[in-house]
Amino acid sequence: MDQDRIRNFCIIAHIDHGKSTLADRLLEETGMIDRKMGALQVLDSMDLEKERGITIKSHAVRMDWEYNGEKHVLNLIDTPGHVDFSYEVSRSLASCEGALLLVDASQGIEAQTMSNLYLAMENNLEIIPVINKIDIQNADIETVEADLMDILGTDSSHIYKISAKMGLGIDDLLKGIVDVLPCPCGKPKSPPKGLIFDSQYDKYRGVVIFVRVYDGSFSKGDRISIMSTGKEYEIEELGFLQIVKVKCSLLNTGEVGYIIANIKEVADARVGDTVTLSSNPCEKALPGYQEPKPMVYSGIFPINNDDYENLRDSLAKYKLNDASLVYEPENSLALGFGFRCGFLGMLHLEIVKERLLREYGVPIISTTPSVKFLVNLIKGEQLVIYNPAQMPDPVNIDYIEEPIMKTEIIVPEEFIGNVMKLVLDRRGIQKNIQYIDPKRVELTYEMPLIEIIFDFYDKLKSVSRGYASLDYSFLEFRRSDIVKVDILINGEKVDAMSFIGHATKAYSWSKSITETLTDVIPKHLFKIAIQASIGSKIIARSTITAMRKNVTAKCYGGDVTRKRKLLEKQKEGKRRMKDIGSVAVPQEAFLAVLKADKS
Repeated sequence: MDQDRIRNFCIIAHIDHGKSTLADRLLEETGMIDRKMGALQVLDSMDLEKERGITIKSHAVRMDWEYNGEKHVLNLIDTPGHVDFSYEVSRSLASCEGALLLVDASQGIEAQTMSNLYLAMENNLEIIPVINKIDIQNADIETVEADLMDILGTDSSHIYKISAKMGLGIDDLLKGIVDVLPCPCGKPKSPPKGLIFDSQYDKYRGVVIFVRVYDGSFSKGDRISIMSTGKEYEIEELGFLQIVKVKCSLLNTGEVGYIIANIKEVADARVGDTVTLSSNPCEKALPGYQEPKPMVYSGIFPINNDDYENLRDSLAKYKLNDASLVYEPENSLALGFGFRCGFLGMLHLEIVKERLLREYGVPIISTTPSVKFLVNLIKGEQLVIYNPAQMPDPVNIDYIEEPIMKTEIIVPEEFIGNVMKLVLDRRGIQKNIQYIDPKRVELTYEMPLIEIIFDFYDKLKSVSRGYASLDYSFLEFRRSDIVKVDILINGEKVDAMSFIGHATKAYSWSKSITETLTDVIPKHLFKIAIQASIGSKIIARSTITAMRKNVTAKCYGGDVTRKRKLLEKQKEGKRRMKDIGSVAVPQEAFLAVLKADKS
């Protein structure tokens, strides 16, 4: 296919603005799927995506479309919209020349929309503004149109108005994609160069890499080289990414497709790497992507210790599909062998846990999430800590720095007071307030990441009745009064329940956890103290009462001293039992710690 008739583009938007539905309509209009199928979210192939109604994994699909008597190839790479999956968005943008900026006519421009728009501009992508859901009752097309004209510096004639659900305006949008977006500008006669923008693991054929070809071409039987490792493989199969994989004999400059080359090791096909020919290699690798920067860290352990090997292999395969996950081995006295993992956010953590269970059959449990802290010791050393177990003795610590995020919240005017109160409770510092239009305001704050990761997004949606949108990015590390809190059960520290937080929140978080644990841990024959401590100082305590056996039931009358003697004997037995007894902590207790209120 001639480069002039190829268009590589993606769709960027906030969550729930209709990206996947628009992708369905484009596939229908180009004849890739039957209109009568009534298919919903074809590109959201995972059950988890369909259940939650969100895009988790970026997808690529090729559409053949005839326009002005010429056949065109449109390569669409769908992108997620949630802030936790911004890494997936960056990968899609790097493989495209243009982007559809999709905005909901009823909700307007959201925080994540702006973030993705700036990413697209940094990649020098041509932007086509699209207003979706024009058919719904509360659509405010004029306001959204004015906002887009202001932000992009365009006029209304360049803004497409569609209804992805009803199929309105889709044909005009397809024409706009061909007319407005630039074609690839690679060099067909240069040494082949392709960017690995995604990959998946096939247990029968090894690693399948998805490639955007920038220069040259790849053919079946060619011997390719992965530039970062220098390893060579022979292409067994290649083809296009339509609804199903379609084999072909050649991938030309500007095209998007897949390559199967008997790559067995998952680490040998890193996303963002450059693939070239062994016999005619390119001089310089493509810049690829920025390395993902984990924001949230949590320990992941198999519920059954015998599943450790399975978990290790599953994480290696999973990382091939999700390059933003980082992990390293970890050992816990309470939970055994596992891994310390870094995630982009709390939703990312939930999705990883759920996919490991569904796709690899490994039931796991995670420890209390934490973030990265910089611990400056009195001796002058600086330690990077993202696991509470690594925290040194408070006596040796000079001060601790925590990550601060630049946080942007877009909210309707009537909810400003609720949002300000919520952010103030989370130690936020207001930096700017700006009206986007007469009804909506953009609030800019500096907030500690530890205050965002737990339930801030849920609380924000609650206080704004679901209308607020959130986006955040790393700003700096800042000195703060940070402490490590240990949870003690019957006097024994449970390392998997320890957490790091701000001193002003330590008591409320600790009290919430200790009270939650008293409801989950079953009663024993002796009293159990659930305590939270900072160093040697106990700051919160809850008690699980002992199971009571009526030892006086066998007494039928007689002197009261006889009953007293039996009760004293029972009391002594309970005391000795507490000295030598151990507390059985169920798996539910570790899950309960995660759900404890951290506000």
